[in-house]
Amino acid sequence: MRALITNDDGIGSEGLVVLALAAVEAGLEVTVAAPHTEASGTGAGLTVVPEDGRSVVEKTTLDGLDGIPCFTVTAHPAFITLAAIGGTFGPAPDVVLSGVNRGANTGRAVLHSGTVGAALTAGANGLLGLAASLVVRDGPPRWDTAAALLPAALPPLLGAEPGTVLNVNVPDVPPAELGALTDAGLSSAGVVQARTSGEDGPATDVATTVVPGRAEPGTDEDLLDRGLPTVTSLRPVSAAGGRFGQRPPD
Repeated sequence: MRALITNDDGIGSEGLVVLALAAVEAGLEVTVAAPHTEASGTGAGLTVVPEDGRSVVEKTTLDGLDGIPCFTVTAHPAFITLAAIGGTFGPAPDVVLSGVNRGANTGRAVLHSGTVGAALTAGANGLLGLAASLVVRDGPPRWDTAAALLPAALPPLLGAEPGTVLNVNVPDVPPAELGALTDAGLSSAGVVQARTSGEDGPATDVATTVVPGRAEPGTDEDLLDRGLPTVTSLRPVSAAGGRFGQRPPD
């Protein structure tokens, strides 16, 4: 199976390398393509943002990913996913893995996440999609914990029906304290990262946006607060059913 690895933290994120290495370990044929800069909070946006005359797509290299095709793209992750499906980076992928995001993506707020947006775009186009995010609290990101969890998160996805999308969140605990991956519903509360910008320049910082609500028992926010890694199956865009007009003609 061919895998596209992308994110919304940008091509320089350590989490991108962590996810790519996990995909290689799972036996996937890997291509990496990620935004040239921070693209948090972009949802499934299709914006292309070339800067200073730079090409939209440029070949690059990443430490630790020798021999793996890597591209920096002046666009949001959902656009990168569609470009990959169209063959921009080589043969179209079977699966899109997005992350590992620096910060959780939980609850209703996943609607706004560029990390999740890439995975949902994959699912809406009949591919497998996974968004992986790491809770970061007071200390540095525990990338080793994310790396320890991914071998358990990938097999259920790779054996699923096309169009399946999973949202995985890793708690801020040492690898030795990591519990089993746990099914979780979406909380009415949630968090997502978004770019902020100064008055006289482009986006320069990332702020955490909190969607108010409750961490209901058994939801992602509740389980993460208890130190458990979570997996939530998401449904790409589909009709909800119901009749609000006349039936179509035969």
